[in-house]
Amino acid sequence: MTGDTGAEAAFVLVPEAHTGDWVWAGVAAVLRRAGARVFSASLAGGGSAAPADLETHIAEVIRQVDAAGERVVLVGHGYGLLPALGAADRRRDRVVRVVHLDAAGLPEDGDIALGVLPGLPRPASGATEVPPPAPGEWHRLGSTGGLTPAALDQLAARALPQAAATLTQPLRLSGSAARIPRTGVLCTAGGSTIERLRWMASLGAPRLGLLTAPGNTFLEVPTGHWPMLSEPDLLAKALRQAAAGEGESLALPAGQVPGHLRPFVLEVPDRPRERRECVDLYLPDAREARPAVVFVPGGPLPAGIRPTPRDWPTFTGYAALAARLGAVGVTLDHRLHAPDDLARAADDVSAAVDLVRAHPGVDGDRVALWFFSGSGPLAAPWLSAPPPWLRCLAVNYPLLEPVPGQGTDGDRFRPAAAVRGPGELPIVLTRVGLEDPVLDATVERFLGAARACGAQVEVIAAPHCRHGFETLDHTAEARAVVREAMERVLGTLDA
Repeated sequence: MTGDTGAEAAFVLVPEAHTGDWVWAGVAAVLRRAGARVFSASLAGGGSAAPADLETHIAEVIRQVDAAGERVVLVGHGYGLLPALGAADRRRDRVVRVVHLDAAGLPEDGDIALGVLPGLPRPASGATEVPPPAPGEWHRLGSTGGLTPAALDQLAARALPQAAATLTQPLRLSGSAARIPRTGVLCTAGGSTIERLRWMASLGAPRLGLLTAPGNTFLEVPTGHWPMLSEPDLLAKALRQAAAGEGESLALPAGQVPGHLRPFVLEVPDRPRERRECVDLYLPDAREARPAVVFVPGGPLPAGIRPTPRDWPTFTGYAALAARLGAVGVTLDHRLHAPDDLARAADDVSAAVDLVRAHPGVDGDRVALWFFSGSGPLAAPWLSAPPPWLRCLAVNYPLLEPVPGQGTDGDRFRPAAAVRGPGELPIVLTRVGLEDPVLDATVERFLGAARACGAQVEVIAAPHCRHGFETLDHTAEARAVVREAMERVLGTLDA
């Protein structure tokens, strides 16, 4: 896809929190050698002569835009996207494209940085500035994949405090910036890919709706959150492509059904279900109480999507299959809407399990929990201290640790740390071969931890299947994998 922004547009580069214009030196040099004009914003930080807030940073970016000329490509990295959008909103006549460089979230009018970027360090109560991450903590802002030890040392040595008000002052937008074309440059080592964003947009995520508009494009750089330090040549190439309007669209082709709403890989007859709060129970044809399998959908998923996951063919298919085979199949919805919602979603899963175990049709002493995709971290609390009624824990194509820079620290939601505690609990892991490398790396680390402590993990290999294969891959292999996984899980419940 190409556009009309033109390669002659100047670049204005806006840095991530706790850094400055120095961070752009390598990529700026590459761009200038290619004939581009480049300007870098130096955002005032904590300890500056005058207290800084978000408006201070917006004003600095506006000064750079005005100095750059009549046609400007404005690049915001992480936190830098907020002042970049503020400046673009007020210089609509000059800014021809805004580039979101590995910037989580899509800031809107009234948002604060801490609300859309959960990895940013929080100011202490009453503090006027936030110290930069400690030398070993830069992963909290985003993946440090691709950085050499020397580059990490440079980040730590040159880091600046961040004025607290830059993180808490609301961004004010008039709506003018929404009409400027956008390009997202995604750094794939942090788990952000075009395919995943396209899927999120297909869910009807309100904040991604803008990005599916014609003229908005996406590119990938195979590195972590700091491509200007780890891959300056690749980043410079991506920025020049962005300036030319190149990249992929997030919009699905007309008439194409989103992957998560396609039919289940097996033909399973419909079964009646009983809906209670955020839980659906698919009951088998049995008079006595039966064991239950609770299917936990992935995330984060935007609030307000329709249909919700418990009505997606993957989960209705699994639940109906479990019921046909004599167990109670359970689907549920949880509130994992943002990366830092893991604790809230864990409470939702616990409440759903309590409801299921209390149901008269369920044998509450025989329950399996089955986690999918991004709900993998929610398995950790059950692994660390499995209750006696939990007979099996299953995971399909899981993320098995929180993504760097997404605001979750400690081991509570890290299955690799929790796997030391399951004792005799059977674990069934379905591992797809056509997986995102970032997700698969978390699976490999989990399996290494499991081997080290002797945990019982049965791996069901699906070498030619994709993430979400139950509706994406209508193949003999996919059908066999679903049957085998269900057989393994139900076998633990009948033991």
